[in-house]
Amino acid sequence: MNSSDLAISRSSTLPFYYGWVMLPLAMLALAATSVGQTFGISTFNAPIRESLNLSHTQLAGAYLMGTLLGAIPITYFGRLMDRWGLRTTMLVTLILLAGACLVLSISMNWFMLLLAFCFLRMLGPGTLAMLSGNTLAFWFDRRLGLVEAFRKIAISVAMGTVPAINLWMLTFLNWRETYAIWACVLLVGLVPLFVCLFQSRPGDVGQVIDHGLDRSKSESIQFNGLTLHESMRTFAFWAITFGAGLNALVMTAVVFNLTPVLAERGLNEWDHARFMSVLAACMAITQFIGGVLADYVPPKPLMIAGHLGLAGGLVLLYQSDSSATALLAGGLLGSGQGTFFGISHPLWARRFGRLHLGQITGFAMTTMVVSSSGGPFAMGLIKDWQGSFDPSLILFALMPLPVIVFTLLARMPDPRDQDMKFANENAPTQDNSAEG
Repeated sequence: MNSSDLAISRSSTLPFYYGWVMLPLAMLALAATSVGQTFGISTFNAPIRESLNLSHTQLAGAYLMGTLLGAIPITYFGRLMDRWGLRTTMLVTLILLAGACLVLSISMNWFMLLLAFCFLRMLGPGTLAMLSGNTLAFWFDRRLGLVEAFRKIAISVAMGTVPAINLWMLTFLNWRETYAIWACVLLVGLVPLFVCLFQSRPGDVGQVIDHGLDRSKSESIQFNGLTLHESMRTFAFWAITFGAGLNALVMTAVVFNLTPVLAERGLNEWDHARFMSVLAACMAITQFIGGVLADYVPPKPLMIAGHLGLAGGLVLLYQSDSSATALLAGGLLGSGQGTFFGISHPLWARRFGRLHLGQITGFAMTTMVVSSSGGPFAMGLIKDWQGSFDPSLILFALMPLPVIVFTLLARMPDPRDQDMKFANENAPTQDNSAEG
């Protein structure tokens, strides 16, 4: 009896498929990245700047440098995931992220703020988001798009609620106390929960991927093991990576500078709030739809549709002269990003395999974090140079066009292609040989 048969025979020890427990845990991990996301940190920009007596340039510079420095180790965390397994890497990351919140809460000068931003960006939207995104790929294949669609709802909900929670806490606490509370939420709330419930893969609980359903038809079970260097030799890898980086650059820049962008158009902070609500809602809806469609349709047309939505939203924002037009722009921006990520994220496991998934997605996440750091800075420079945000909006609207061309030229790796050689997913690793 081989190892797969043993796993199947042991799967009866649980009356349900444990992957459905992992789904809400992956959602919680994704929501927990809010403490390091731009939409979470930006709420504290003014009180941090005033408390530490910093200029706008000094604050933006600390955020930029912290993000760039924090992006460097993310690929290494991906390698640790491949070596140690998801469970250990996830628990270590949650504890370190809580520590990063405490570092921010005790920051007394620009240098400490830089370190805090570095740790928050590296561990939150970098490493923890990567680990959350990889979790379900080890438990689902046939329904991976569907469960990813549910998982991504978490970040849309967080985007719509965390800034409001932060503002509410700032009414009776200062920014230091607020971040100390977030550290406690992570340490006292999430860490014990993940210690009790989080598992790396189905084999850890005596089960197999998809609970053994349609294993013979599962493409990614047959196609599992591209290394990072092999992946980088395909157009598909760069089409997904460039697309993700573009979305990170543009959306971070727009969100970070949204208040002054809208002010140039005669709109106020209430328009800002409504814009973000519409953006988050449309992103949640289209990510869900895109995730579901990822199980049934070819990815390239919807990836291109996402890029066109992003470009269209930027054009509308550039032309906005009323609240209604701005809300349409927010809806289109959210829909474009939601469609792209909903359809593209399942491709990492399905088309590049699970054996080196941490390294591959770690590199892609590094690209996203670096891109997100450059967007707000570039937009600010153009504003200072030209006296308006309009040129940056036009430039950003044109940037999806070469990515669309690149996507059209890309051929998604095909598991039935006998000319491509891939590693065996069952090859021994120190802690993370994939199931099936």
